[in-house]
Amino acid sequence: MHSHLIKDLLNLEGVIVKKVSHSDEDVVIMLETKAKPQICPACGAKTGRIHDYRMQYVKDLPLQEKRCFLGLRKRRYICSCGKRFLEKYPFLARYQQRTVRLTAYIAAELHSLQSVQAVAERTNISSATVNRILDTISFDRSSLGNALSIDEFKGNADRQKFQCILTDPRKHKILDILPSRESAHLSQYFKQIPRQERLKVQYFSCDMCRPYTDLAKAYFPAAKIVIDRYHFTRQVFWALENVRKDLQKSMSVSLRKYYKRSRSLITKRYASLDAEQKKACDIMLLYNDDLRRAHRLKERFLAIFSQQKFSAKRTAFLDWIEEAHLSGIRHFEKCAATFSNWSHEILNAFRYDFISNGPTEGFNNKIKVLKRVSFGIRRFDRFRKRILLTTN
Repeated sequence: MHSHLIKDLLNLEGVIVKKVSHSDEDVVIMLETKAKPQICPACGAKTGRIHDYRMQYVKDLPLQEKRCFLGLRKRRYICSCGKRFLEKYPFLARYQQRTVRLTAYIAAELHSLQSVQAVAERTNISSATVNRILDTISFDRSSLGNALSIDEFKGNADRQKFQCILTDPRKHKILDILPSRESAHLSQYFKQIPRQERLKVQYFSCDMCRPYTDLAKAYFPAAKIVIDRYHFTRQVFWALENVRKDLQKSMSVSLRKYYKRSRSLITKRYASLDAEQKKACDIMLLYNDDLRRAHRLKERFLAIFSQQKFSAKRTAFLDWIEEAHLSGIRHFEKCAATFSNWSHEILNAFRYDFISNGPTEGFNNKIKVLKRVSFGIRRFDRFRKRILLTTN
């Protein structure tokens, strides 16, 4: 009765539980199977003749938070052709010292944000074995949709400091991870994609990087190039912060500390501040004309996003560039020059506001977590597989 209960608990077919022994760290379950004719791997004939028995201990899924071993008294058969071979078990792969379900469990654990070492310790096998299981997993390149987003991240894999990520920003899916962000490598990669598939891409999203836009024009001629909103909006905030920092250099120590600690009153949307915060912000802006003009430029720029029609956004954006050019504030003059150089791509961001690098940046954050818990992954092929396993 108890043997049947343990057998049901193990969920293994065709086995007989003979004994279960416990120690502080291990559980050992002794098993037997019923003898049945086997097919000779040499000549293909059936034989039921047993030559001898051999004992083997196989690792299985952890049980009661202890390491679990299955003790198998394996029969070795002999055929009329003289071939000797071991009987087969449905739960044990050939030449393996772990059950099939333990291998499947390890593969499933690799989907979570944890290190290979952590998976190895939980499953009572070595890190090298976990990596060998990881090596058996393969990913093909995902087909392109109508939108493509590209970005780089710091991976430090295979002697390359930066790797490249390709995503579908509309489906929130990673398409591929590339070992380098260099233009030559990206060009070679995109060249291998069939032209008909590349022509399906209608939107190409990236940051303010000319090599990326040049690649888009060369390999995705039907795509509208869209600069991610975050990457050009932060230029305005950088200009505002630089004005504040320049102003603080002429302040007293106490006043400088106050402006630094209260900088969020200037960077936040004025409409989002409560009455008390607005008064404090107004007092800060009264201190200097440049800071006041810089704050007004920031507010006017953010107001562009609230416009409903693209024509209104376009007019407001071009007017803002002209105002920033004439502001007399060098940081905003520099920002306006940058916007003039990228005006076409930024206007596409206003027109096609449903396209952004937001999903890509989210994946980059997950990659950072994976790197941190793994203390870095040096081999790019394994790094790529872990990223695709943990994100898709």
